[in-house]
Amino acid sequence: MSPMSTTLRRTGTVAALATAGLLTAAPLAFAHVTVHPESYAKGATDGLLTFRVPNEEDTASTTKVQVFLPTDHPVLGVLVTPQAGWTARATTIKLKKPIKTDDGTITDAVSEITWTGGRIRHGEFQDFEVAFGQLPDDTDQLSFKTLQTYSDGNVVRWIEQPQKGAEEPESPAPSLMLTAKGTGEDTSSTGTGTGTGTGTGASGSDSSSSSSSAAKESTASDKSGDSTARALGTAGLIVGVLGLIAAGFAVVRGRSPRS
Repeated sequence: MSPMSTTLRRTGTVAALATAGLLTAAPLAFAHVTVHPESYAKGATDGLLTFRVPNEEDTASTTKVQVFLPTDHPVLGVLVTPQAGWTARATTIKLKKPIKTDDGTITDAVSEITWTGGRIRHGEFQDFEVAFGQLPDDTDQLSFKTLQTYSDGNVVRWIEQPQKGAEEPESPAPSLMLTAKGTGEDTSSTGTGTGTGTGTGASGSDSSSSSSSAAKESTASDKSGDSTARALGTAGLIVGVLGLIAAGFAVVRGRSPRS
């Protein structure tokens, strides 16, 4: 066997093993209960949180999901989206310290949401949606401890809080990062107005419009230049091919016997 064949065979074996490893590890990564999006801006309002619950058991179905909302940094105005086949029950508590908002003083908040009545079977997942009125602005992260109950009575406790810089725990709680306003993955309705709230007035709008126009002109110019380059390249290729064909005919004619 040639050295080249041996190298190719080894490369193919390594690639196959790497692919198998990825496929084996993938179910482990997706087996966790997670919350989406992964981040929001601090104090975001009128948003939506989606708790994704996969079934990780081969012979049992998920029949109950309990999500515990933090009470030290409460989520205000929680509403549960109806889920076909599931019954949701929200538990509220009195806050130790009432929270003042533009709509008044809030004295209670949802501390737990329990979904029952449905089934998440092997190889399936279920999304549970929760709307909120306002997220806290005095913390960088919210953890939603979750209990997942199976039809065989087994309860998986997703309650371990990930630590910054440390490896992910075995049973991490769904976590939501809260970023500075305007830098989160989803800022909801906060920071979207005009005037002093965002620091952009009419001049900011004109600047944005000018930048957009310049960008469009630049893009059009680039596309035009790119099209011209492609056309010239294609023409050159055609000329080259015709030249090769002509040269081939010349060789054939040169080799033909004289009459």
